[in-house]
Amino acid sequence: MFHVKRRIVAVANQKGGVGKTTTAINLGAALAAYEQETLLVDLDPQSNCTSGVGVEVLDGGLTTYQMVTGAASHTDVLRATAFPHLGILPATIELAGAEVELVGMVGREFRLRDALSLTDGYRFIFVDCPPSLGLLTVNALAAADALLIPIQCEYFALEGVSDLMRTVDEVRRFLNPGLVIDGVLLTMYDERTNLSQQVAEEVRSVLGDLVFDTIVPRNVRLAEAPSFGRPIHAYDLRSRGSHAYLALGREYLQRLEVRHDA
Repeated sequence: MFHVKRRIVAVANQKGGVGKTTTAINLGAALAAYEQETLLVDLDPQSNCTSGVGVEVLDGGLTTYQMVTGAASHTDVLRATAFPHLGILPATIELAGAEVELVGMVGREFRLRDALSLTDGYRFIFVDCPPSLGLLTVNALAAADALLIPIQCEYFALEGVSDLMRTVDEVRRFLNPGLVIDGVLLTMYDERTNLSQQVAEEVRSVLGDLVFDTIVPRNVRLAEAPSFGRPIHAYDLRSRGSHAYLALGREYLQRLEVRHDA
């Protein structure tokens, strides 16, 4: 079951605070818990994905900055985590300089694709993108097989998604014609409010079957977990956030299995 080839997935939405990093960490960790060899790629200079799995980069340590600028390979940068089947290519704030440096580089849109071309042994590679549509995000979209879009159940939930979709169309035309959308994930859902319910209905009416059945609730334990450097299922297995991301992992694998069999 679940025999899918290596899949590089960009987790992107240029709006900040939508659960992008939370999703990269916890979906990746859920798949690792299902014994799928999984790699996280922290491509956000805020480096919350790195700290969120308990990895610390000491001064002089190699990161995705050196990887995308060509000073190091992915094997130089690769770090193990404390969680079986889960590795990470970490980042620091130093990565912010890459946006400027990439501008003058040959093949600037393909630096990440080339760096990840030899990442054998992984079933899933999740790229945590910065909350912008700059060169780092374009690199992620050019390298990816698929895109996963978290959308927060708040006002203006779809704001910015049209811009992201236009960027995806441009990437398909000029850089990566095979890029598909694996799904849209509703996050920070509060069933006590009419607003969350209305947003969920609106997103489903606009994006249809792209939206995952699984919805991630607003959950205190889920918000706490990154400060302890642990995915939610390792921090509090019984929490609603843990249940949601483990369910998302199952749904995601099932979607890919159906697509693979089709």
